[in-house]
Amino acid sequence: MFSASIIDPHTIQAYTETAYRVHREPGFTLRVGEASDELLAVHSRQGVDCSAYLTAWNPFSRPTDEAANAVRQAELLDALSRLGLVCLPGLGRHPSNEWPGEDSVLALGLDLDEARALGARFEQNALVWSGADAVPQLILLR
Repeated sequence: MFSASIIDPHTIQAYTETAYRVHREPGFTLRVGEASDELLAVHSRQGVDCSAYLTAWNPFSRPTDEAANAVRQAELLDALSRLGLVCLPGLGRHPSNEWPGEDSVLALGLDLDEARALGARFEQNALVWSGADAVPQLILLR
């Protein structure tokens, strides 16, 4: 499925296993390949048919110190704000807890091309994108 990627297969597997938590009342978790009724409801309330779950932490999955990650995440949030998108904070964390959770954001109404451009700009290997069906898809960027 991801054979053309230069990303290590174990890393790709970790991305597919990660729980992509959205913090809101009530919060919910996105999982790659699993339809989300909660996401569908958020899409409906916001009048959008797509969203992207993004982070700027740990470029190319290389551990980076928390201060640098915080600066990068603030820059991502600023870029999303300039696009006028509603964004919900989140935290992506693998269930093994071996890799620290990464501050993330669910950007509502962010189309796939824009999401890919932002992911590339912030040196990410992948992102999670959902269309009108509210099924999160792992989108590899390298």
